[in-house]
Amino acid sequence: MIFEGKVWKFGDNINTDLIMPVKAVQMYKSQNNPQEIASQFCMSTNRPGWAQQVQEGDIIIAGTNWGCGSSRPVSRMIKALGISVIVAESIARLFFRNSINIGLPALTCVGIVAAFDEGEIARVNIETGEVHNLSTGIAIQGEALPADSPPMQILKAGGLSHIKLGT
Repeated sequence: MIFEGKVWKFGDNINTDLIMPVKAVQMYKSQNNPQEIASQFCMSTNRPGWAQQVQEGDIIIAGTNWGCGSSRPVSRMIKALGISVIVAESIARLFFRNSINIGLPALTCVGIVAAFDEGEIARVNIETGEVHNLSTGIAIQGEALPADSPPMQILKAGGLSHIKLGT
């Protein structure tokens, strides 16, 4: 799976409260409309107006401890905006599993923050872990999700909701 898109850059310790403020959680519980809620509230606490600028296929590049915090459905918010993949220095395990489970690729790549400026174009191959900055020519190696790994199988199926469990 290869993704190419414009980079949005975030720092360290972007937690679930910043990604999905409490007002969005309340609306999600009553309306369950991820696209509408995401376009209004995703990252509004630390980056007002960001959600309205995101385009389908854009990529998030982030620092350490991305997605730390609670089990809020933040992966659904990010996917609803059209983000194609998240690449971070490190990713909270709960966020990583939630992302994979809904079909949103997430890749750990030490050194990624230094390799990109916001607005540059990235190409991310999650099977090989290769991340290329197409704007500067820099290439960096992240942690691959091999084709036969359970996370990759879930992603290829489009998330757990698309996997048929049989006996």
